[in-house]
Amino acid sequence: MDGDLSKVDGKGAFTKEVDAALLAGEADLAVHCVKDVPADRPLPAGTMFAAFLKRDDIRDALVHPGGLTLDELPPGTRIGTSSVRRVAQLAAAYPHLECVPFRGNANRRLEKLAAGEADALLLAVSGLERIGREDVITEVLEPETMMPPIGAGILALQCREGDTGLIETISELGDPGTHREATAERMFLHVLQGHCNSPIAGYARTERNGELSLRASVFTLDGKTVLNAHEWAGRLDPATLGTSVAVALLRQGARELIDDIPH
Repeated sequence: MDGDLSKVDGKGAFTKEVDAALLAGEADLAVHCVKDVPADRPLPAGTMFAAFLKRDDIRDALVHPGGLTLDELPPGTRIGTSSVRRVAQLAAAYPHLECVPFRGNANRRLEKLAAGEADALLLAVSGLERIGREDVITEVLEPETMMPPIGAGILALQCREGDTGLIETISELGDPGTHREATAERMFLHVLQGHCNSPIAGYARTERNGELSLRASVFTLDGKTVLNAHEWAGRLDPATLGTSVAVALLRQGARELIDDIPH
């Protein structure tokens, strides 16, 4: 997940109610932001992802009322974000900026920004696009500046395994390339066994030659330690690529970094 979960009870807090409704037959189809679906354990028994929709923009955006870019922000600028991933990366590259906890949906955060509770915001480009608020974006941050969360920009359609007719219908909505990327990323996160307060970031990408690559990082909250890994699939299937990148980070000490962060 990409939110302030220090005050939320456990992993998967944002998906539990949806899963319960699906299993109880109160809903036939669930739509999830993949970044919010825990990967350290399987989906609830009897359910499956029938399709991954074509991926949206994976990048983060800076929203600053004065139109400044991230590099132009003066020392002490208050950045509204409750994402440990963003906090860690800002601490590493922009230690002169101050992060202040900011919760709520994108519209609510924009309202709080307008009320002066922060000087600027970091939000997902895809989230702003979905609510029609691209107009507030001051700067789109490339992954080299702000690496996205695992599953960024991906919507998944979940249903019960026995609903064969529904599965056949919605599977046609899926995007094969996004499916491969999501598989690699979620396997990566599964092997790392990161929790919701883990500053883990990464993304898979289908290169121009059709080959899949996966780049990922694990941070300490203060940004002073950053572990990086980047591999290409070659002949590996997506799940094996995700495993390989996770193992590369574990060999660098990722387990210790993850375990040192309370959750």
